[in-house]
Amino acid sequence: MLQIERIKLSLEEGEDTLREKAAAVLRLPVGEIQSLEILRRAVDAREEVHLVYTLRVTVKNEEKVLRRCRSKQVTRVTEKPYCLPEAVRPPAEPPVVVGAGPGGLFCALALARCGARPILLERGKPVEERSMDVERFWSDGLLDTESNVQFGEGGAGAFSDGKLNTGTRDASHRFILRELVGHGAPESILYDAKPHVGTDYLHKALVSLRRELLELGCDIRFGHRVTGITLTGGSLTALEVMGPEGCYTLPTRRAVLALGNSARDTFEMLYAAGVPMEPKPLAVGVRIEHLQKDIDAVQYKAQAGHPRLGAATYKLSCHLDSGRSVFSFCVCPGGTVVAAASEERRAVTNGMSLYARDGGNINGGLLVSVTPEDFPGEGPLAGIVFQRQLEECAYTAGGGGYMAPAQRVEDFLARRPSRGPGAVIPTYRPGVHWCNLWEVLPEYICEALAEALPLLERKIRGFAAADAVLTGVESRSSCPLRILRGEDGQSAVRGLWPCGEGAGYAGGIMSAAADGLRTAEQVLEEIRKEQSL
Repeated sequence: MLQIERIKLSLEEGEDTLREKAAAVLRLPVGEIQSLEILRRAVDAREEVHLVYTLRVTVKNEEKVLRRCRSKQVTRVTEKPYCLPEAVRPPAEPPVVVGAGPGGLFCALALARCGARPILLERGKPVEERSMDVERFWSDGLLDTESNVQFGEGGAGAFSDGKLNTGTRDASHRFILRELVGHGAPESILYDAKPHVGTDYLHKALVSLRRELLELGCDIRFGHRVTGITLTGGSLTALEVMGPEGCYTLPTRRAVLALGNSARDTFEMLYAAGVPMEPKPLAVGVRIEHLQKDIDAVQYKAQAGHPRLGAATYKLSCHLDSGRSVFSFCVCPGGTVVAAASEERRAVTNGMSLYARDGGNINGGLLVSVTPEDFPGEGPLAGIVFQRQLEECAYTAGGGGYMAPAQRVEDFLARRPSRGPGAVIPTYRPGVHWCNLWEVLPEYICEALAEALPLLERKIRGFAAADAVLTGVESRSSCPLRILRGEDGQSAVRGLWPCGEGAGYAGGIMSAAADGLRTAEQVLEEIRKEQSL
């Protein structure tokens, strides 16, 4: 197989011309290209806007073609697809996966396809019911602490932009993308340089994935929350679970902790039970919201609005003299800022967009790096205390009812309260309360944001526009602790496999799903060893 880099198309050239362009690079007649696959598609807007493609093609006699074309754009590649491990016999005590976010779902999928018949426990609801609870919260401020943006089928990523970006190369990533497409996600995620599913398509994929898990014999239990663990000689023997019918004991010697980063009560329970964990750095701040058309104009210039480009996005960062970093996070083109609380009287923001990304605003997290030294007190749970303090201040400043505190950038930089919006109308529901964020966030967070905004303005004109809206507080960008695990993936408490973002080992849908697959491989290896004795 040959891989061809940097094939450019103008916005007026269709993808039907790719075969012809590939043939020209290879110095072949078009008919000699046996197959062509788009591996990657990106937008190059540095000068004149182009679409840039990476292609994989098959031809006869690759060695001869390579000698003849002598192009640095062309390399010979061998694809090594990710494969699941060999199947095992269903163990007498099924492995349990705790949490149905991306890490838990892909772990359960691998276990189920390999014959382990896992039990999947999810404290929240199926995505159809969960969506109704979330909509009611956004409309009326009525929070269900077990069914919200954080808890339920799909995890926090089910109400996001559904970005599938990753900064690492992993053989399982292509497998994950293909699985999502097979369950209803758009095919574009297979080749877009910045793939995203969107909340709408992600919900469809979750329903389809659940159907397959059930067909494979996975026992899915919604509304079941782990409240305790039973240990014998330092090893897991059972989970204590609270379900719709009350508490029960679930015997198991293998449990995957794919908890998500908001399972604070579960972290507290595990820490009290002696499960080793440590604090880790975090980033907190606000959501910044602009008009999408303004960002489009800056990024795409005269080509802004072209149907082949879609909504523009950005990725920004700067390092301050204080040693802190300020950076964009989870940018949602054409999206909305959403209420993401999971605990009463605490206000949290996040961002979400549909696949079409056709809303009038673009929002992104604007975050400041913090370290465990910034947390009040010491110990692994100090970061949770820190987050809760921020969220409680935001709730109070919002005036209750999960309204969020908000401020225009011009007023923030002048340290004066805002009285209302300008050109950018905030999308956060249930609504915002205009205020002075300097009275809500810690001084050092505000100082870092104020120093960073002019620096980021130099990178994207209009980023620090007077009417851009800051909405607080963004506090759940990642987990503030890590549940320690060894080389075999297990905790020092044997039989527990910490997994994914909530355990401190991932940072998004793709990395969490990949960690879920790796964890499944480790659990299957333990089962296989036991069955070979």
